Amino acid sequence: MGSKRIVLLGPPGAGKGTQAKLMQKQIGTPHISTGDLLRAAVASRSELGRAAQAYMSRGELVPDSLVVDMIDQRLQQNGADPSFLLDGFPRNVAQAEALENLLSQQGIPLHHVISLNVPREELVRRLSGRRTCRQCGAMYHVTFDPPATPGVCDRCGGELYQRDDDREDTIRARLVVYDKSTAPLSAFYRERGLLRDVEGTGTTAEVLQRVLAQLEPRH
Repeated sequence: MGSKRIVLLGPPGAGKGTQAKLMQKQIGTPHISTGDLLRAAVASRSELGRAAQAYMSRGELVPDSLVVDMIDQRLQQNGADPSFLLDGFPRNVAQAEALENLLSQQGIPLHHVISLNVPREELVRRLSGRRTCRQCGAMYHVTFDPPATPGVCDRCGGELYQRDDDREDTIRARLVVYDKSTAPLSAFYRERGLLRDVEGTGTTAEVLQRVLAQLEPRH
C-alpha cells in the first residue's frame, strides 16, 4: 500500500483507539497516540518529558508546541518517508496548523483525515454504560461487556459503580466541547480535500472495512 500518513478524528466513544489498533495490524501503519507519546516521554525523563511533566503536575494542558516536538521526534525514527496513524492529535485548528507546518518542513504531506461519525445518542449510550470496580478498577459495560452478576466484579467480587465522568450529563457536556473545537477542524481538512467521513456504527470489522475503503487511491 506504500507509505500512509493518516489522522484519525472522532468524538469520545467513537472507537478511535480500537480502529487505530486494527488499522495498524491490517496495513502496518504505525499507530501514534499522543497520550502514549506523552507518557513515554515523561517516563524516559527526556528533556521534552521533563518539560511536559512540569505542566501536567500543575494540572495544566501540555502546550501544542511540546506535543508537536514529540511527534517530530517520533516521525524521525521512521525514516525519510514515514507512515503514521495519528490518534488524539490534532484536536483544534491551531494544532492542525502546527502539524501542517511540521510536515511541510519535512516534505511529507498528509494523505487522509478519517473522521469517525457516530450519532450523539449512540455515543452517550456507549460512554454512559461503563462501570468500574471500586476495589480492583476492572472496567465493564452494561451492554457490550457486562459482568456475570449485575453490579458485581467478576474478578474480585467488588462493587461496580458509574464514575462521575461516565454520567450522562457529563458526557453530553464533553460532546458539546468536542463539537465546538472540532467543527472548525473538520472544515480545515475538508478545504484541503483530505477529510474522509466514515460511519462509525456497526461492528468493529464493518467500520474497519469502511475506513480501509477510504484509503484506496482516488482516480
